[in-house]
Amino acid sequence: MSLEIKILDYGDIELESSFLVLGRDCGRTRRVCTYGFLILGGQYPIVVDTGFRDNAIMATLGMRGLQSHENMLERQLAKHGVKVGDVRFVVHTHLHIDHAGKDDHFPMNTTVVVNRREMECSVSGLMHPQYPKPDIMHLVERLHTPQALRFEDLELSGPIELIPGVVLEAANAHTEGSLNVHVETAEGRATICGDVIYDIQDQIVEPFRLHFAQEIQVTGNHAGSKRAEKAAVKKLLSNSTFLLPVHDRPAKVVQGQVVGRLGMEVPGPIVETVYRRDWFPA
Repeated sequence: MSLEIKILDYGDIELESSFLVLGRDCGRTRRVCTYGFLILGGQYPIVVDTGFRDNAIMATLGMRGLQSHENMLERQLAKHGVKVGDVRFVVHTHLHIDHAGKDDHFPMNTTVVVNRREMECSVSGLMHPQYPKPDIMHLVERLHTPQALRFEDLELSGPIELIPGVVLEAANAHTEGSLNVHVETAEGRATICGDVIYDIQDQIVEPFRLHFAQEIQVTGNHAGSKRAEKAAVKKLLSNSTFLLPVHDRPAKVVQGQVVGRLGMEVPGPIVETVYRRDWFPA
């Protein structure tokens, strides 16, 4: 089955640059997008990640939320003829503050899908306050409502097919319970990878302050080892045609190299061709 992905613009966040890419521009602020994803072409629409609750909640992390009326979940879905009640599944790459803030906009007969390990992390305190109380309390309500919440155990089960053409797989990066969403499109596999990647240019295309061949720079925000982070990104580059992080524009990958950037839909036209300087040495 060939599916397509529409990108939902939930607004921007201003935060410290080295949070995104390890060691980069420490003390300087960067502004990044916050995307969600609408998977169409199956029997029902599927939403992946729901953004941050409101601008004020981002201040609890020392960040600035920049969300306008145009970025509201309902308006973003309406651009594609979808209402919140039409959505069958909401899937979370993970449950951080900027990924699970609008679950309460969906009715309880929309099933929220998370990796069980991620739910455990959300209440452990290990990355507090990245899992804010209002978001997690809503998930607890779903926990006690029949069919409102679905857990997967991807580290143990391996990949699970949610619907034909949509597969969930443990990311083994960013948080202990992060997952990737693989979507089969007419032009190849597209992977929604959450925060396994923050910045495609400075982590992959020209990794910040790294000189090894085919090396990956890690983010400044991960719960596991740097080696695991690098391996997770390399696996994505090897196995996917399109990469869709939450805080950067989608990328097209050919033979393990990022060759272009896309707009607000996948598949879609390349709007920017990407070259590394060392591909054409002087």
